[in-house]
Amino acid sequence: MEDQDKKDHGEYVGEIKGGLRPSMKLVVMGIVNKKPKSMEVTLSSKPREEDAEADVGLQLKVCFRERAVQRNARLAGRWGSPENTLSFFPFAAGEAFKMEIVCEHQQFRILVDGQPLCGFSHRIVQLHSLTALRVFGDFQLTKVA
Repeated sequence: MEDQDKKDHGEYVGEIKGGLRPSMKLVVMGIVNKKPKSMEVTLSSKPREEDAEADVGLQLKVCFRERAVQRNARLAGRWGSPENTLSFFPFAAGEAFKMEIVCEHQQFRILVDGQPLCGFSHRIVQLHSLTALRVFGDFQLTKVA
């Protein structure tokens, strides 16, 4: 599944210089495809998904069919238990979105279009080891900051 259809499939891999710290904010903006299946945002210690030994501080999986946003983390090669609770599902096919991931002392706070969506308690103590942001899925990326 390498690179065959990139035009409807946003993918971005970027470096977080110096790693994550409390009070940092990451912004991902895009437009959801007309027939979306999924979207994923990952904060990890290595940028490539193939690095199975890389720690993942936050993996956010958006499943459009289930209208779910699953959060999880991977430490020392092992995934923890996923969290799924949501107050609302903020994404819609064909619509633009602005996702903000705010790194706080105890947790990541995730906001979509300014509305608090969910939190995810830190499972990785060394936040500064999270130096890679990877975003991909059924959307067009318009901005990463």
